[in-house]
Amino acid sequence: MAVATDPLEVCVKASSTSPNRLGDCPFCQRVLLTIEEKHLPYDMKLVDLGNKPECGSKIFSTFIGFLKSKDPSDGSQQALLNELNSFNDYIKENGPFINGGKVSAADLSLGPKLYHLEIALGHYKNWSVADSLPHVKSYMKTIFSMDSFIKTRALPDDVIVGWRPKVFG
Repeated sequence: MAVATDPLEVCVKASSTSPNRLGDCPFCQRVLLTIEEKHLPYDMKLVDLGNKPECGSKIFSTFIGFLKSKDPSDGSQQALLNELNSFNDYIKENGPFINGGKVSAADLSLGPKLYHLEIALGHYKNWSVADSLPHVKSYMKTIFSMDSFIKTRALPDDVIVGWRPKVFG
């Protein structure tokens, strides 16, 4: 097994009481404990949850709103389009990845969500990311073609079955 030589970038909750300290998130601690026990090098990035970076953070929630929507005029599709347009502009200026030229933890978080968005909305809403969002489409293609993504992705049929309860209640 090859050992990573570059430190892993680990984004964790910052303390709300002490500057530059790890916060109170048990999930962050679980990840850090695992990395420590495996003696892997890492670079801890503290995230102030009161001032989180946007990095496409509303895309997933607006995707779920649109997927669950029964009313085509409720604005849920437009809300998703607004988020995707913002992300398209951001990637155009800062890409090809969220933090520039190199894949980061933010990309590894957003990539699976975009994969689910593409499959579930394609199946249940006959909807796809528009050609007017070329940077989003390119971003998705790049993330989805990474070896690590291909090795860890769910089958499209599993994604469809997994979202069925959200669509049909």
